[in-house]
Amino acid sequence: MKGLIDVNAPAVIKTSEHQISLSTKGNLIKAFIICFISIMFSGISTMLMSVYLPVAVKDLLGSVTGERMNTISAYINSIFIFGSMFGGFIWGVICDRIGRSKAVAFSTGLYAMFTLLTAFSSSWLLTGIFRFVTGFGIGGILVTTNILIAEIWPEKNRAIALGIASAAMPVGFIIAGILNNIIPEWRHAFYTGIIPLITAIIAMFILAEPDSWKRVSQTDKKADRIELFSATNRNTLVTGSVIFGAMLIGLWAVFSWAPTWVQSITPDSNKANDLRGITLMILAVSGLAGSIVSGWIVNSIGMRKTMMMCFIVCFIMTGIVFKLNHSITNATLIEMVVLAFFFGISQGALSVYIPALFPTILRASATGFCFNIGRLFTATVVFFIGALVTFLGGYGNAVFIFSFIFLIGLIATYLVPAKLIKMDA
Repeated sequence: MKGLIDVNAPAVIKTSEHQISLSTKGNLIKAFIICFISIMFSGISTMLMSVYLPVAVKDLLGSVTGERMNTISAYINSIFIFGSMFGGFIWGVICDRIGRSKAVAFSTGLYAMFTLLTAFSSSWLLTGIFRFVTGFGIGGILVTTNILIAEIWPEKNRAIALGIASAAMPVGFIIAGILNNIIPEWRHAFYTGIIPLITAIIAMFILAEPDSWKRVSQTDKKADRIELFSATNRNTLVTGSVIFGAMLIGLWAVFSWAPTWVQSITPDSNKANDLRGITLMILAVSGLAGSIVSGWIVNSIGMRKTMMMCFIVCFIMTGIVFKLNHSITNATLIEMVVLAFFFGISQGALSVYIPALFPTILRASATGFCFNIGRLFTATVVFFIGALVTFLGGYGNAVFIFSFIFLIGLIATYLVPAKLIKMDA
């Protein structure tokens, strides 16, 4: 089976165990472990400031009004989000230029170093700068690790590897919550940046580049690199962004507002507090399970059918959960399990689906564009869900109305030519 050599060939990821420089199973496992650790600790770093935010801001500002604390907290969180979006765009380009393995090592080292530096921050402004750079590195991790695994892994197990790797981020979220309970001093928690920093140093010595990237990097590609937004690629970029963004908008609409919706339909405040916690746990654990099994589902029915199935089921289950329930019962919780499980499947499948739309020469740049345009749309739309709650008649109605975005994603997936997403030779 020949690899992808022609930079203008259809967007097919073709590798076999004889074509990849990381040809032995042991080396593949080493590369996967490095990527998993990098992703997992990026999840920890992402959530650390969120879980420690009230304590950290109070420590940085001293005695100030609650309004001032809320304002600074919002600044710090927003700065991090913008950093991650810029990072996703720019690291995709860097990854196409310097190589997959180098980009993984450098982006890991960057976010790790600035996670560690955050522990020594002396002001909220300095903390904001550190969080922006941390986010910049983490935005790159979500692209670079995904591309590296997609290009080194044999077709037979690629979807499984990417599905399991996609579960690393929520595992990091869970660990960050645990750290909040066992490490009272917020600065000490940010010392966890040492581990991914060591990982990055190790990665620089043991990770090799995929043969597919090495082949195209040896040619004069300056003309090809500027064709990301050419007429040839523009439609695919738009389609990939719509598919990724549609799922992410629906996902965050549910995850962001489900606890508040639970509160709004539960008269007993004590019971509502318990149910909010249960809801978050169900969404996190079920989504994690879906991510882990996504690779086997993709291998069984194909990427396109998997994505279409996820869009359909998520649309139906969102309607059932938020329109047919007027109180929280055991049946409601089971419905949430199903909804979050298919969300998880979609996240693993998207890790395979989006890179498969583009040729090696611009795969990382294009994937970074699709991922982060989707996130930009998501951040904007989720904000408007909150603003439109009263107008739309409550949280349940608002989330359900925004779930129609799943149908847009379904149509976009259906219209993608099958030849663009064929990963086999």
